[in-house]
Amino acid sequence: MKRITLVVFTLFTVWGLHAKTVTGPVDYVSPLVGTQSKHSLSTGNTYPAIALPWGMNFWVPQTGKMGDGWAYTYDAEKIRGFKQTHQPSPWINDYGQFSIMPVTGKAVFDQDQRASWFSHKAEVATPYYYKVYLADHDVVTEIAPTERAAAFRFTFPENDHSYVVIDAFDKGSFIKVIPSENKVIGYTTRNSGGVPANFKNYFVLVFDKPFTYTAAVTNGTIDTEKLEAKENHAGALVGFKTRRGEQVNVRVASSFISPEQAEQNLKELGSDNVDRIAAKGRKVWNDVLERIEVQDDDIDHLRTFYSCLYRSVLFPRSFYEINSKGDAVHYSPYNGEVLPGYMFTDTGFWDTFRCLFPFVNLVYPSMSAKMQEGWSIPIKRVDSCRSGQVRDTGAAWWVITPLL
Repeated sequence: MKRITLVVFTLFTVWGLHAKTVTGPVDYVSPLVGTQSKHSLSTGNTYPAIALPWGMNFWVPQTGKMGDGWAYTYDAEKIRGFKQTHQPSPWINDYGQFSIMPVTGKAVFDQDQRASWFSHKAEVATPYYYKVYLADHDVVTEIAPTERAAAFRFTFPENDHSYVVIDAFDKGSFIKVIPSENKVIGYTTRNSGGVPANFKNYFVLVFDKPFTYTAAVTNGTIDTEKLEAKENHAGALVGFKTRRGEQVNVRVASSFISPEQAEQNLKELGSDNVDRIAAKGRKVWNDVLERIEVQDDDIDHLRTFYSCLYRSVLFPRSFYEINSKGDAVHYSPYNGEVLPGYMFTDTGFWDTFRCLFPFVNLVYPSMSAKMQEGWSIPIKRVDSCRSGQVRDTGAAWWVITPLL
């Protein structure tokens, strides 16, 4: 494997982080850089994407309200949930999102009532693993992702009223609790416009502990007599009796194709727990980031470089899935059909032909080949009409040049 070596001579430092042992380039990455942003002032307009390189699904601790393009802001004091996101930028916003949130005490669904105070001192954010202590609920949440799935681990206090909230968001959603299988399934249609009429993100959650409490939520109303809801805003709660320090594991996956494909995507996790998935994710990130070796005596410069490189290999995200036959297939944002082959999307910013795609061609040619095979890359999945704007000229050049 070829590496590119850069010797960096710069005259400034960017930020200081707590000292830690560095054993790979991913240890220089801080997903929190650029998150101290708001609508009126940007320091990067980023969010901490807990994901694999070019992964289909990202996860983010959600401090903003439902529909807020600034899903996570560093100055926020409370977390409302842990959201599966596909957001390229706050301006374009999100699509296919849903969230998961552990709570204790009273069974609540409302995003303000379930929110919990947190501190950055009790937060660990890496590309491949996230951990935070939710003080109001006395719960530790951990997340480790794969490309289309994720493993959650909630460490609860001793409580007869420990819950997990599943919020499928508004604008049309469905959810069903299946107690006999410790499972919750559903879909969200939440988007920011421009999707085919049949657009859905199907999800499945499998718990390793039987439910002692179940409820469906319809437009904010919790109903313990129902196991499913199909409405503008659907959700669910499942509950447990927990011992102090007891861990409840949840395996989550989703698909833009079908519920069956969501189950297929869940197999990415295998039998691994959060720790093993995080370890595998760490290796994937190091393999990708170490393609460029930077030499610099200033550790802050290395942190800056690799944190930026981390963002450069998140997009364009994969929008294809692997079916039961092992073939790459994708839901088309143009006609709503399931078609064979690769697709990538969500670059989310202009002039990618000047920087991102030449960079991918140079440093990650095998990934570039997949993108070229997919041929068309909508600027964002939820508004495929934007793919006809000025960036197409550059994209065409990026596709054609390597073939000449």
